[in-house]
Parts: sequence; C-alpha cells; structure tokens
Amino acid sequence: MPLQNRVTPLGELIADPARGLVYGNRGCLHDATGTIRRRYAGRRWIACRLAFRGWQRGPLLRPGRFTELFFLDEATAFAAGHRPCALCRHDDYRRFVAFWCERHPGPVGADAIDARLHVERIDPGTRRQRRHIVEMRDLPDGAFVMHEDAPHLVYGAELLRWSPAGYQRRSARPDDRIDTITPPSLLALLAIGWEGAVPLFHPSAS
Repeated sequence: MPLQNRVTPLGELIADPARGLVYGNRGCLHDATGTIRRRYAGRRWIACRLAFRGWQRGPLLRPGRFTELFFLDEATAFAAGHRPCALCRHDDYRRFVAFWCERHPGPVGADAIDARLHVERIDPGTRRQRRHIVEMRDLPDGAFVMHEDAPHLVYGAELLRWSPAGYQRRSARPDDRIDTITPPSLLALLAIGWEGAVPLFHPSAS
C-alpha cells in the first residue's frame, strides 16, 4: 500500500504509487503508526534532491522523525510553497537568497524567508492554501493555476492538468484573470527563468 506522502500542487498529502522527482519535508506530520495527522508542522517547507551523499532515508515515516515527502517536480513543490533546501541544494539556496534580497529588503535568512512564504501560502483564517488572482498573461512557465476545478501547469501557450504520475490533458492557455496557486515570491523566481539542481518539469510536460 502506498504511503500518504505524495504532495499535490494544492499542498495536500495523498497516497499514490507513482514516483516523483523531488524530495522534501515540512516537519513531522505523522504519528507513531505512520498515519498522517497534520498538513504541516512549522514554517520550514523545503524541496530537496532525491539522492544526496549516499544517505539512506528508509524506512520512511519513522516515529518522531520528519515526514518524507515527494513531489512530481519542482514546479509542483513551488506551487505547494516549498523552497530549495540549504543543505543538499546549497548552491540553489544561495541563488535563491540572492534573488530574495533583491525583491524583499529587510531581514534575510531561512527564518525570514520561511515566515514570508508561510504568509503567502497559508490563509490564517482557514489554515488552507492561499490563492492569488493574477492576469494569465503575466504568469511564467512553471506557475500553477486552478482551471476547471483542478491544478494546471502553465507551459507555453497551454495549461497542463496535473496528476501524480505526470501531466495529462492539455488545453489552450486562456487570456483572463485566474486563481494562481504558486505563492507570489516563487512566481517571481520562475519569471527570471529559474533552473535548479532538481527537475523543474516532469518529462510528461514536454
């Protein structure tokens, strides 16, 4: 039986046998039996390499340890509100911080970045994912939007419907205002042509 540790662009945790290309965590979300009990624990939501220094991550969902999460690709991780890890993606993290300094004057560091991202991704009233209304023409490739009640990837002139195994049905990119899932600070990162150490797009996108 697959574990409930695949993350959707909506930030939800689902059980699915398909494998993702990006690893990450947002604290310990499971109990001693491995059952998911919460959506997040703290503000540090990170996206990591699948493999790093030969470290072995099994068995997964150990009692008292962080919950190992998996994403289809980095575009999905960004949509869910995760940033590059400062350890296994050190160069990516340094580039991310440099970009952040240009856009957000003031305190810099993981705590400040994570606090700002948390405001952008979580509605304090409902504790659910926050949406942002944006003109479709202003969205970069890699952004996620809600279209026909489902998360879709913006990719060139098309919208690609997300699934745990890859991108599926394609539709023309509309010219309208739309509910955007990806947090604004991460949208700005995509707009400058972000490329990191993990795949931004699953091969099914192309």
